[in-house]
Amino acid sequence: MKPTPFLLAAAFLMTTSPVSVLALDATPPDAVKRPHAVKAPFGATRNDDYYWLRDDKRKDKAMLAYLAAENAYTDTVLAPTRPLQETLYNEIVGRIKQDDASVPYRERGYWYYTRFKAGKDYPVQARRKGTMEAPEEILLDVNAMAEGKGYFSVGDAQVSQDNTLLAWADDEVGRRQYVVRFKNLATGELYPDTITNASPNVVWADDNKTLFYVETDPETLLTVRVKTHVLGTPASADKLVYEEQDDSFYMGIGRTRDDRFICISVESTVSSEQRCTPAADPREFTVLAPRERDLEYSADHLDGRWVIRTNWKAKNFRIMTAPSSATSRSEWKDWIAHSDQVYIEGFELFDGFTAISERSDGLERLRLLRASGKEEYVQADEPAYSMGLDVNSEHDTPWLRYSYTSMTTPATTYELNVETGERRQLKQQPVIGYDASKYATERVWVQARDGTRVPVSLVYRKGFEKNGKGALFQYAYGSYGLSMDPGFNSTAVSLLDRGVVYAIAHIRGGQEMGRDWYDDGKLLNKKNTFNDFIDVTDALVKQGYAAPDRVAASGGSAGGLLMGAIANMAPDKYRVIVSQVPFVDVVTTMLDPTIPLTTNEYDEWGNPEQKKYYDYMLTYSPYDNIRKQAYPAIFVGTGLWDSQVQYWEPAKYIARLRDENAGTLPVVFRTNMEAGHGGKSGRFRKYREAAEYYAFVLDQLGVAEPAMK
Repeated sequence: MKPTPFLLAAAFLMTTSPVSVLALDATPPDAVKRPHAVKAPFGATRNDDYYWLRDDKRKDKAMLAYLAAENAYTDTVLAPTRPLQETLYNEIVGRIKQDDASVPYRERGYWYYTRFKAGKDYPVQARRKGTMEAPEEILLDVNAMAEGKGYFSVGDAQVSQDNTLLAWADDEVGRRQYVVRFKNLATGELYPDTITNASPNVVWADDNKTLFYVETDPETLLTVRVKTHVLGTPASADKLVYEEQDDSFYMGIGRTRDDRFICISVESTVSSEQRCTPAADPREFTVLAPRERDLEYSADHLDGRWVIRTNWKAKNFRIMTAPSSATSRSEWKDWIAHSDQVYIEGFELFDGFTAISERSDGLERLRLLRASGKEEYVQADEPAYSMGLDVNSEHDTPWLRYSYTSMTTPATTYELNVETGERRQLKQQPVIGYDASKYATERVWVQARDGTRVPVSLVYRKGFEKNGKGALFQYAYGSYGLSMDPGFNSTAVSLLDRGVVYAIAHIRGGQEMGRDWYDDGKLLNKKNTFNDFIDVTDALVKQGYAAPDRVAASGGSAGGLLMGAIANMAPDKYRVIVSQVPFVDVVTTMLDPTIPLTTNEYDEWGNPEQKKYYDYMLTYSPYDNIRKQAYPAIFVGTGLWDSQVQYWEPAKYIARLRDENAGTLPVVFRTNMEAGHGGKSGRFRKYREAAEYYAFVLDQLGVAEPAMK
């Protein structure tokens, strides 16, 4: 395409009405109905015609045939977009510096980093002794490890305290059931020791032969036991250290900042507890403060004291201190007070200062508190951005590493000297062919139907006009208190270059605006999440960011629940919806404690064994609220081996949607037969998936034109 002033090209794109090229003459699969009663303990019963699609073993021939038929139908429908898919894929991977490397960090005399080889999907994990000019030692070549496997992922990779041994956890299925393995870094020898049914979380003791790990239940995948393995002994001889009896808690292990303690942390949605033992003599764990409902805390140790982040009498959290011997909250002393306007997310301890990660007005900031008591904030230059603590592996340094990004600024790592004020840019994510000066970002506020002001982050290519004719891609999540911050999205540049506005709606259920923001979007307040998203759409259309019939919506996992809800509640407001690994069968799943992770979710969604939660969840559960109406074009993606949202939820959802949909727009369902919750592994393969659903979206929005330069 010849160079054209972007303003004229954008004007053309934004006046083009959606005209799809998809092949819609194919007949979609029609799953057979088999009535099945789903019962609640208090007597309520619902019929589920597609319950039979659930097979925990993933071997049922009829089920697999149905998924294969849906994949074949998706292939047929999307066939006309294959040239666009290929174009998008080439654009996306073309922005990636293929031989990229991470910023090295120093720990116990070695510099650690990961690097990629050109054309390879997986990283090489490596280190150099003393200086980056020293010879490279390869810890793990993940490309070689993943060869011939449809899926591969490495979790923790931990070096022993004497720098000679490596323990790591890997997953070859995508179901997050890891195998722990060992390597001698001096000789390269791989030890025969293996530990199965593990989480990806491992910690060495100071003796350099004992490894702490977390064992998972093979059915529910819950983290249930902490054990120790002594190198050279059979896994059957591993000793039990701690067993969690409450199946609403997750569990993890780690070392404190000063390496003095190994700690086991357990937490549910509303409670936490930490028990620690000396790393040099890890025989007995001591609880820092017994668990209580609605009390959360996490502690780190440096300079002879515990530093504790807690919501004890502080909904937005405060920071307290306690002596090393503390075993009760009565010994905790206030250090950084609670604020109704500022949410404290975390902290990092250094010898001469403390860095505190906070949120206020929907944005992140870093507060530096010196030992002298002097405070200052790390500055940002844009109206919408994301800033956070980076890898700070050593505490005896005046240098703070932090990350910065915005919707127009690629991820950047800085190093700030808190004594002199000197700032160094260590790295900015290389994005080949990207020119930040051609794009603009802004932050707007939308008033939701109940009067709440909801922040929205926007990015678009300069030359865009708010004339009510454009196309909008709106994303959100809105659950678990997870904040969707306005960071750079290299993939989305392909949308921006076609005149599409990209928006992140910071809706309730996240924690962008503090703890109340989360509480107002969960349990019996969950519908606020959906209403916020719809109200943001209405406001952006009203303000001229998009035409009413050119709005796309996207979300995944719990964000897929959001997509299912808005499709039922406001189908006329969206031309196309992308829903990845969606949690759409809320009531049935939450009634079944044998499904992985269900019991951990009761304080997020409610326990439907209690009628008030059952009734409320039933009013919004996407699967249960599909009805005879015209639905938008919908793309649903899942992974057969997903451990967090089981494949049968979206499968059932699509089957019922095909029964009730009175509209004519395409509904497609893609199941990756080798993937789990995160999709395909590898840095390039996942972009094939993105290119596929981006092409679907652009086709529906009528903007499937070549990218502007």
